[in-house]
Amino acid sequence: MKTLAIETSCDETSIAVIENGRKILSNIISTQIETHKKFGGVVPEIASRMHVENISQILKSALEEANINLDDIDFISVTQGPGLVGALLVGMSFAKALSYSLDIPLVGVNHIKGHICANYLSHQDLEPPFIALVISGGHTYLVDVSGYDEYKVIGRTRDDAVGEAFDKVARALGLPYPGGPMVDKLAKTGNPEAINFPRVYLEEKSYDFSFSGLKTAVLNYLNQMKLKKETISIEDVAASFQMSVIDVLSEKTFRLLKETKKNKLVIAGGVAANSGIRDVFTKKAIENDIELYIPTITLCTDNAAMIGSAGYYSYISGNKSMLDLKVDANLSL
Repeated sequence: MKTLAIETSCDETSIAVIENGRKILSNIISTQIETHKKFGGVVPEIASRMHVENISQILKSALEEANINLDDIDFISVTQGPGLVGALLVGMSFAKALSYSLDIPLVGVNHIKGHICANYLSHQDLEPPFIALVISGGHTYLVDVSGYDEYKVIGRTRDDAVGEAFDKVARALGLPYPGGPMVDKLAKTGNPEAINFPRVYLEEKSYDFSFSGLKTAVLNYLNQMKLKKETISIEDVAASFQMSVIDVLSEKTFRLLKETKKNKLVIAGGVAANSGIRDVFTKKAIENDIELYIPTITLCTDNAAMIGSAGYYSYISGNKSMLDLKVDANLSL
């Protein structure tokens, strides 16, 4: 069973062909990073216009790489949300037109579920149940995944998502967009114990996250050092900030694994590409006898293949969307 998957939630135009939810026949990704870099972040209107300009050619490339025709597609999977509303509308309109003209089913997909399902593409042996930690630019979730289409949110961010905190700290350090990978790179040569930034665990036994206070602490430290005219080691700031994030993420995640008595952990989302997070979680998984699954770097960031996998499992669970399906910029998991 083949699905044509479409992802346009932010600044990547991506179309993929996925077979049976697990096999990637093609996964074409056109990024807009160089365009948005001059603005220091994603400009929604520009992102939408670039999706319109690129999407037809991306479809052609995806079909050519998969070596199939549109007549070979069984159904369409498309990101419904969350994301930028204008960007989402481009992909949704394109998907509806294909669904209608080809007379095949349409399946709206939650972008966050897509990130989790990216692991099914990277790890053919992975099956539910497991705990998933989703860490991206706009989202931070701890999810109990009991089935291929069964998700229960256990914890979420109350303010800044972890990726958002990385980008804001990067901007304060004068690093170019996208800042997250730059912070990770600097952290490798910095001292993670140089600055005692706060670890925000919230209420006892809470699985929610809060990174706004940590971001503010970093900004205050930088301002104080500038006022004192003291030298700032941006490597130490990056390493100390990153370790504060990792300590909070790992404490809550491994506590939940212990409480639920699960031995499988899935990490997903763009921030899952962070080498510091990957290293610490790999070490802790070994220490706690936990099976750890993290997607390949390409499948961590936004892509249509993950939407195709999530769409497949939603479709075989009996879910189909009508042509009046609406995008939802704040779609919850």
